[in-house]
Amino acid sequence: MNWIAWASVPLLIFVFWMYTSTLGASFPTLQNKRILLLIAHPDDEAMFFAPTLLALTRPQLGNHVKILCLSSGDADGLGEVRKKELVKSGLQLGIGSKDDILVVEDKNFPDSMAVTWHPRLISNLLTTAFAPKMTSVSAKEAPQATIDAIITFDAHGVSGHPNHKSLYDGAHTFLKALMHRHSGWECPVKLYTLTTTSILRKYLGLLDAPATVIGAIARKKELGSFPTPLLFVNSPLRYRTAQKAMTTAHNSQMRWFRWGWITLSRYMVLNDLRKEKAL
Repeated sequence: MNWIAWASVPLLIFVFWMYTSTLGASFPTLQNKRILLLIAHPDDEAMFFAPTLLALTRPQLGNHVKILCLSSGDADGLGEVRKKELVKSGLQLGIGSKDDILVVEDKNFPDSMAVTWHPRLISNLLTTAFAPKMTSVSAKEAPQATIDAIITFDAHGVSGHPNHKSLYDGAHTFLKALMHRHSGWECPVKLYTLTTTSILRKYLGLLDAPATVIGAIARKKELGSFPTPLLFVNSPLRYRTAQKAMTTAHNSQMRWFRWGWITLSRYMVLNDLRKEKAL
């Protein structure tokens, strides 16, 4: 009978996985929104945000999702290669056009574990790209932007990388700038951040699903057109798509430890995002 018990394990895992994926799909989501995924390096979109991209780019939701990457990941001199890899990966993960994937080349945003990017410089870049009319809008008018939501890392950056953490501060600074002189109005851009977990949970993969789902259920909920929290769980098929975005697109980055990441990391299977408090 032992062999029967062992043989049933893959089936039980599959059933649990499909149930969790279905449960995740029952959470409210973003629809008909202009969404920016703000990342620091090519491969962030696949290693950390694949469940989010694969969920929000589904055609039936009507979202227009863009990726803005603030460096080419040129620490090893592979910047040009990695820019092409990002485009290939982004298209595999559901981005509609290569024109919706932009990589910034700016000496103020070096790919470095030793550098924190200045939030004001990130804010200025976001303003130029997505709120170009900000200075000309009267204080008596609502602030305007060409995007509805930003998705990026939380204050801990998932991996603790200073470039990741800089995006959180930069996005907040952008929203503050957007609302300058517009008190009383609602901010036109909502900020969603990816939850950082402990290192143990980070490598539990699908096994972290119960804790993540319970945590999402326990959080204070907000419905409407910008609900929170958001929970995205890859099905087994989408999990393989996420893995392939790394293995077939980001070839230059596939060192031994990244094979461990794409096999064990919860961020390849599920993403839980929370909407930051209004400023």
